[in-house]
Amino acid sequence: MRSIRIGCLQLKLKKSNNFEYIKTAIESFRGKDCDLLVLSELAVGGPGALDENFYFQNYEKQFCEIAKDLNLWLIPGTFYEKKGLDVFNIAPIIDRRGSVVSKAKKNFPWLPYEKNVACSETSSVVNFENKGKLGVHICYDLWFPESSRAIALAGAEIIINPTLTPTKDRDIEKIMVQATAAQQQLFYIDINSSGDQGCGHSIVCNPDGEIMHESTGEEDLFVVDIDLDHAQESRLNGIYGLGQPIKSFRDHSGFNKMYPNKDEEYLKSLGKLEENKK
Repeated sequence: MRSIRIGCLQLKLKKSNNFEYIKTAIESFRGKDCDLLVLSELAVGGPGALDENFYFQNYEKQFCEIAKDLNLWLIPGTFYEKKGLDVFNIAPIIDRRGSVVSKAKKNFPWLPYEKNVACSETSSVVNFENKGKLGVHICYDLWFPESSRAIALAGAEIIINPTLTPTKDRDIEKIMVQATAAQQQLFYIDINSSGDQGCGHSIVCNPDGEIMHESTGEEDLFVVDIDLDHAQESRLNGIYGLGQPIKSFRDHSGFNKMYPNKDEEYLKSLGKLEENKK
């Protein structure tokens, strides 16, 4: 079984300057045999793209040391990072060696509210210890199915989404998580904050669109065990042995062309689009 144990930290955060609290919370997962820990969007510093005190460069060394010390992968929420004249909202992905293997950039800042943040045009997908691929959304990216489709066609079987939602549309986002998981036939892990930053209600769904875990509005530190073979089975034989949306999209003569950056070898490995004989 291709399994990944993921620790999810929906923390009760202040609006800013949460590093010490976060560090203590991460340490609490020592001994739980997690492969990956995930925090919410802008967990350390909160919103404010022009406040350089909370840019990733100020925390990179500390979080890399934490990941290495705990021998796990870490997505410590997101941070703002300046590249040239642009500021991006990025989710660093740190491996067990304490190395930053990727920095996922938010495609869709929450405009017009998330000011001074550039849009990214790239999808972030990484190979997780040869078990499978995981992709990263950042908060508002969830609202744009084109971004999750691109991640799925690149072969990802999980999407991790660090989120910062304090608003009443959180119920809509939870529905979107279920729909995205089913449409793209993957696990979707959406971690929000609570306290002064967010309203909680983190949610994890499987490739059938079923809810595996849903938090309340209070602080919630929990673990989910992800079986990537479940995603593979769904894509090979259909959701509940029925719909096969990834293969249908792959084989469509028109829509398929909208996504040039696909993992063609992986998509071909899913086999023919045909009636399930099981």
